Amino acid sequence: MFLYMNGELVRKEEASISPFDHGFLYGMGLFETFRTYNGHPFLLDDHLERLNNSLEVLNIKALYSREEILASIHLLLKENQLTDAYIRLNVSAGMGEIGLQTEPYTQPNLIMFTKPLPQRNPFLEKEAIILKLKRNTPEGLERLKSHHYLNNILAKREMGDSHECEGIFLTDEDFLAEGVVSNLFWIKDKILFTPTVETGILNGITRQFVLKLAGKYGMTIKEGFFTLDQVMKAEEIFVTNSIQEIVPIALFNGKKMPGIMGKKIIELQQLYDQFSKVLWSRKEL
Repeated sequence: MFLYMNGELVRKEEASISPFDHGFLYGMGLFETFRTYNGHPFLLDDHLERLNNSLEVLNIKALYSREEILASIHLLLKENQLTDAYIRLNVSAGMGEIGLQTEPYTQPNLIMFTKPLPQRNPFLEKEAIILKLKRNTPEGLERLKSHHYLNNILAKREMGDSHECEGIFLTDEDFLAEGVVSNLFWIKDKILFTPTVETGILNGITRQFVLKLAGKYGMTIKEGFFTLDQVMKAEEIFVTNSIQEIVPIALFNGKKMPGIMGKKIIELQQLYDQFSKVLWSRKEL
């Protein structure tokens, strides 16, 4: 398997970074994960917009364009003989002196990983379990998709290795937040509910797309601070991320839900499939 690193293809066994990289020393790094569908990187523009905005927050002087990243993706897919693939785009701050740095980082490391992914399993559904561990607050004004991932790792340890379950975070105030690797949605009375980003969640790219998609096709959207009692009254529940897409919940905190039989979830999945091979951004809807 080959990686893409700073303009070159490198065998994964030979890839390395300096121990003085501040992405390693202090967590000064960001990543985006997304899928390619028959070679098309779905919502790439949205991922790059979030990445570039976050790089500015971390004072990493880099700006990545669709053209640059797309050429790298095509090179990576060709070398690894893939078309439907998982892509992780990682940017670390680069080398610095030991100690907290206030001046800009001017030589970041760009690394892209890939692995094969099958087509979506139409029978995939999960159980959602409320975590005992609470969602931590963002390090800054908003949560970045950064190397600071301990809260998620501890939550995954609490859940265990099962791929059939997703842990759901509550905030310190016991408001619903998000999953360990997903955003949370539920439907009641033709209204689509989801926790607001003000709860400290990551504003997922698939989250933003689903909100735009649902609104365009006639659903009322409500973002806010919601309690566990409110979601327990839902008619359908699902979680989202860019790799697993829209995943129905069949059991939420012990309560049975429609799962893959949810009518609105089926409609959203069908629309998602329709656009996944062509869209660069949710703004094209």
